Amino acid sequence: MKQAEVTSFIEELAQPWQAELASSLRDMVHETVPGAEERIQYKKPHFLKNGKYAAVISTAKDAVSFVIFNAAEVEFPEGQFNGPPERKTIKFKAGQAADFDVLANLLKQASESL
Repeated sequence: MKQAEVTSFIEELAQPWQAELASSLRDMVHETVPGAEERIQYKKPHFLKNGKYAAVISTAKDAVSFVIFNAAEVEFPEGQFNGPPERKTIKFKAGQAADFDVLANLLKQASESL
């Protein structure tokens, strides 16, 4: 279920491309993880399934990062994701396309056991 505080976070992003990407990532999470809860925590949108972290969207001055939790058992594409086995992060810069099908597939696999 979408929360007003997450909508506000996205609408207040300074860069239009960041707001567009964050909004698309948010929609993808809700399509991929039915019943996902969302909330602002540590000043960024967190998405939970059964009370456990499934994903996070965070922004920096020139990037949008998407974190997939519970990732240890999932095979991630080489060179695109960083982080320890339990959570993997992909970072997007302006003009860089996100492959939502790949992200949704990875998130689906990672969140199935939550």
